Amino acid sequence: MSSLFATQLRRLARRSVVRTFRDPANVAPGIIIPILLFFVLGKGLQSVTSLKGFPTDNFEDFALIVAFMEGGLLATITAGQMMALDIETGFVNRLALTPIRQTALLASQLAGPLLLGLIDAAVYVGVGYAAGVRPEAGPAGMVTLVVLFLVIVLAFGTMGMFVGLRTGSSGAVQAMVPLTTIVLFLSSAVFPRNLIEKDWFKWIATVNPISYLVEGMRSLVITGWDVQALGLGFAIAAGGFLLMLVAAAAAMRGRLVRT
Repeated sequence: MSSLFATQLRRLARRSVVRTFRDPANVAPGIIIPILLFFVLGKGLQSVTSLKGFPTDNFEDFALIVAFMEGGLLATITAGQMMALDIETGFVNRLALTPIRQTALLASQLAGPLLLGLIDAAVYVGVGYAAGVRPEAGPAGMVTLVVLFLVIVLAFGTMGMFVGLRTGSSGAVQAMVPLTTIVLFLSSAVFPRNLIEKDWFKWIATVNPISYLVEGMRSLVITGWDVQALGLGFAIAAGGFLLMLVAAAAAMRGRLVRT
C-alpha cells in the first residue's frame, strides 16, 4: 500500500466516520427501529412457538436476528445518502481534479457505516442478553454473528453507494427504505421457511438471499454451529459485497468521466 493511498484512505475514512456520527438521523434509526422490531415481534408473536416444527420455544431468540437484519439494511441508506450528498454538493467533482485513488474513495465511504454497524451490533447483543436470549453457540458464536453482520453491513453499504452513484440523488436513496422493508418481510426473517404454507410466499422466501443471511445468523442463536447455514450466510454476504463493489467502481468511473 503506497503512502499516498494510505493517506487518502485514512483522511477520507475519518471524514466518513465524522459525517456518520455528526448526524443523529444516521445513528438513531439503526438502534431504535431494530430494537422496536425486536420487542414488538418478540412479545407479539410468542404464541407461534407452539407450532409443531418451530425451531425454538422463545420467540425472542428468533426475533433478535430481525434487529440485526434491519440494522444491516439501514446501512444501505446511510452509505448511499453520504455518497449521493457528495455528488449533489460537488465534492466528487472536486475530487476528480485531484490525484485521488478511486479505491480509496470507495473503501473510505464504508468506514462510518461499518463503525456504526459495530456499535449497533453491541447494542443488539446487549439488549438480547437483557431480554433472556442465550445463544446455543455461546460467546464465540456471538462473536461470529457480529462478524457475519459486519460483512452484511459492507454488502448493503456498497449497494447503497452504487445507488447513490448511479442516481446522484439522496432522495432516490431514501426511497429505498420501503423496498428494503418489503424484501426483509418476504424472507424467512419473521417466520421459518419450513412452516410457510403459501407456495408463492415460500418460493419467494427461498429465492430471497436475505433468507440465507438471516438463517446463517439465526443458526448461531438457536441451533449452534450449523456449518451449512453459516457457510451460505458468509458466501452470500461476501459475494454480494464483491458484486456491489464492482458495480460501484464501474458507476464511480462513469461519474468521474461525466465530470
